[in-house]
Amino acid sequence: MTASNPPRDESHLRPGGRPHRGAHLDSTAQLMNRITSQLGSQLSLVSLDGTRRPVPPALVLVAHGSRDPRALATVRTLAERVRELRPHLPVQLGHIELNEPLLPDTLASLGDGPSVLVPLLLGRGHHVKRDIPEAAAAARAHTRVAAPLGPHPLLVETLYARLVEAGWRTAPSDAQRRASAVVLAAAGSRDPDSAVDTRRTAQLLAERLGVPVVPAYASAASPTVPAAVRALAARGRHRVAVASYFAAPGRFAAECAEAAPWIAAAPLGAHPAMVRLVVHRYDQALAAPEPAAEPALASA
Repeated sequence: MTASNPPRDESHLRPGGRPHRGAHLDSTAQLMNRITSQLGSQLSLVSLDGTRRPVPPALVLVAHGSRDPRALATVRTLAERVRELRPHLPVQLGHIELNEPLLPDTLASLGDGPSVLVPLLLGRGHHVKRDIPEAAAAARAHTRVAAPLGPHPLLVETLYARLVEAGWRTAPSDAQRRASAVVLAAAGSRDPDSAVDTRRTAQLLAERLGVPVVPAYASAASPTVPAAVRALAARGRHRVAVASYFAAPGRFAAECAEAAPWIAAAPLGAHPAMVRLVVHRYDQALAAPEPAAEPALASA
């Protein structure tokens, strides 16, 4: 294969090389959707009197990063859905480690423009307290840091939806409820504030489900998911589901799911409630009073 003969996507062709009747229509529809989206984005920056509105600060989604390729695909999808929800808002992606673009590179690409960093992290830990604010300070730009995503009722809405997708009954009988429980599987952290935030999410989910929800961790904290499952079984809870308290697929999420004795929910991903939560954290950070010298960390 040479540069003069680039590979072609022939997935739309029939045997013999003839295109499917709908292939041209599909590509035309995709092009029109893209043009409509771009036009809407441009028009959203124009006021009713015809003057151009100022471009808002960029929203930078800060993902942890993972060697699992599904993680990068997931956060890219989340970023795209944020753009769909707020067409006028510049949305960028930066990673703490393992994936590109790395956060310092994303911030460098923004130059002196203002931005709000929204961590795709679920509680207060080292990355939220140190790594992300330090990257923002090093950028020497007008940068704010939003609160982590959790705890928040929109996370609970997502966790509930993922459990239902996995097979959780929305109207269990009394006997089923007495035998059921959930392990909230999280990454884990040595920071005690992170455990406080995870326990709060577990409490909110328990109120939503009407069954016990026990937080458990993949690393750095206890109990582990298998230990939590055993403890619930000892209390007569034999229908134990694992709720995946991870923003995207990865090694920890997979290991926790394998420990599920019954059903295991998918990670939070790009659920519509997650999209709304990202935008909420962005708005919240912009509304917070800004200190004179340091990037603002919005309250949870």
